[in-house]
Parts: sequence; structure tokens; C-alpha cells
Amino acid sequence: MLPLMDEVIRIKPHHFVDIVTRFGQGARIPEPHPYGHALHRVFEHILRDPDVLLEMQLGADDVCAPCRHNIDGRCDDVIDTSYRPEAPASKQQWNLLIDRRWCERLGLAQGRRLTARQFCRLLQQRAGDITDIYREIPADRTRRRQTRLMRGVRKMLRNR
Repeated sequence: MLPLMDEVIRIKPHHFVDIVTRFGQGARIPEPHPYGHALHRVFEHILRDPDVLLEMQLGADDVCAPCRHNIDGRCDDVIDTSYRPEAPASKQQWNLLIDRRWCERLGLAQGRRLTARQFCRLLQQRAGDITDIYREIPADRTRRRQTRLMRGVRKMLRNR
């Protein structure tokens, strides 16, 4: 269940980045996913209220909570590593690796609280070239991701 407006959304840094990137791509609120995770609900909440308070989470967050792959707070899903053989096949390990890189880049830590708008300002100021965050992914794909991310940041900061 998502928090009420005066509560906090627990979120992994890469989940927030993914939401903003999708927003920058022009995506609407996604349909519920077959895995049962709550990306669509968190996406909607953040777009509706860019001043919602977020709490950084390196473990299972509010997106992960209802997912069928969330087993006692750990993701048991695997990822296709055919185009990124250096990446871990465990989604749990991959997400933690990416989240730690985002935390280092943005000066975030487990439990840090900031609004979605403040997170976007951090991305605007500190994201820079994100190819080293996603170094296991081909650089051309990451450059497209970065373009959409920065477009999403600008849209979020204009929102309300």
C-alpha cells in the first residue's frame, strides 16, 4: 500500500531515476506489471506530488513491496546479461550495485529523506555523465537514457 500524502515513499535511487527517465521519455503512468510490483502507483504519486517526501532505501522499497519476486525483502529475479556479461545475473545484486553508484554520485545514503523535487535538483546538479554508473550497459544506450533522464528532470522541476 502506498503512503498517504503526509507520509514517506521508501524508494531505491534507481527506481526514482527510472521513473524520471520514463517521464522524460513521454511515458504515461504505466499499467500494473505482471510481477505485481507498485511502480505504477509510486510513479503516479510522484507525478501528482513532486514535493512528496522520499526516503532512500537500498533494500526492498515501496515499489518492491508487493512484487512476487520480493522474498523476505530480497529480490529473487534474474536479469539477462547477454548484452552486459560483466553485470551480475541476480537482480538483487545488480540493483544494489547501481543504487550504490547513484548514492556515491549524488551524496545519498540509506535513510536520507528529500522530496522528489529535491532529488531532481540533485540529479540536475550532480548526475553528469552517467555512463560510469551503468558501465556494464553499452554506452549508446546509456547516453539515450541520460537524455531522457535530463528531460524528465526538467519536466519534474516545472511541474507545479
